[in-house]
Amino acid sequence: MKKVLLPLFLLISWVFFAQEFSYKGDPDKSFFAARDLAFAGNRQSARDTLKSILTKYPEYTDVRSLLAKTYSWDHEFESARLEFNRITSKERNNREVWLGAIKNEQYAKNYNIALGLANKALKYLPENNELLIIKTEIVQQIEDQQLLQNVLKKTKIEDENNQSLTVYTQAEVFDKELNPMYYGALEYQKKTKWGVLIPRLNYNRRFNIHGIQAEVDAYPRFSKTLNGYFNYGYSGAPIFPKHRIGGEVVKELPNALEASLGFRHLIFEQDNATILTGTFGLYRGNYYMVLRSYVIPDAKKGVGVSGNFLVRKYLKDGNNFLGLNVVYGFDTELNQFVVNGQLLAETLLYLESQRLRLEYQFTNKKGNNQYKANLGVNRQELAFSTGDFFLSVTAGLAYQVKFR
Repeated sequence: MKKVLLPLFLLISWVFFAQEFSYKGDPDKSFFAARDLAFAGNRQSARDTLKSILTKYPEYTDVRSLLAKTYSWDHEFESARLEFNRITSKERNNREVWLGAIKNEQYAKNYNIALGLANKALKYLPENNELLIIKTEIVQQIEDQQLLQNVLKKTKIEDENNQSLTVYTQAEVFDKELNPMYYGALEYQKKTKWGVLIPRLNYNRRFNIHGIQAEVDAYPRFSKTLNGYFNYGYSGAPIFPKHRIGGEVVKELPNALEASLGFRHLIFEQDNATILTGTFGLYRGNYYMVLRSYVIPDAKKGVGVSGNFLVRKYLKDGNNFLGLNVVYGFDTELNQFVVNGQLLAETLLYLESQRLRLEYQFTNKKGNNQYKANLGVNRQELAFSTGDFFLSVTAGLAYQVKFR
């Protein structure tokens, strides 16, 4: 008898408990209250109310849909997927629920699943404009994701060669009575587990003054979506800053976007300058576009501002591209001017300048040799004659050999 009575007692107690504490309110009023809580950011309280409603009204679609959305907003994508599936398995024509389910997979970066849901939704809701738009968006996201994984990543291009040696050369010719400028560089690049290291020697000849600068770039990887840039350069020549220091943090964002924030600090013999910089870039198909701004805050001389816009079209891979670079503002290229043996550092970073440059980079069939050519035209204010401008043409070549 005890074996029979005990389970029976527990069953009766459970039924009594469930009846005592089951939902007894107005489901519509409770739903609106939960919705206000969710939009105000109190999503856990909202979920408690929504779950309570569903104990008595399990087919209340708006309640379950809002519950799914709160999970999605909190990045609990699997829980959201479960709730959306419970609705779409029964209600095939609910546009809002389909959109919520699709966006949940987009937020989770499950773009192929999102595309499958979009195609399924369009079977029941053909010609729906919102679903057609979101499907197009997902297709673009898939293309961007494939491009990011398989083609490029600028400084993080994956290939079997983890070392390279590059030689640069460039000349600039002026329309006024100024001697041509010549630039050259030799750099070594080493890819490691933590990132990329690039020591470099720069050579410049400006107005018959020669100079060499030694510098090193480092591109560490902090995580899958967070990277860094650090730079230090030194020179004893008057046509270079004595010390050059730089740092930047680059963050990869959803939807094939990225942003960065950093600085450059230049130390001359008689002056220093700090430049704040940041970028916003995006990948679309085979194109990469990035806008970089430079700002020099100075209490005495005011604020210098410059913008640099770069667009590249990648060809067969990330090492082959066509590019266009446009600069407007002060001269971020730091083409120092020397008058009577003195570097004009006081006005250097406030010269008005406009630059337009075309670039083409390509590799040989094996991909172990890389070539780059650039051609540009520049208009810049003379440092020793305010309001007077000169025009110049630049042309340059670079050769890189890769090896293990």
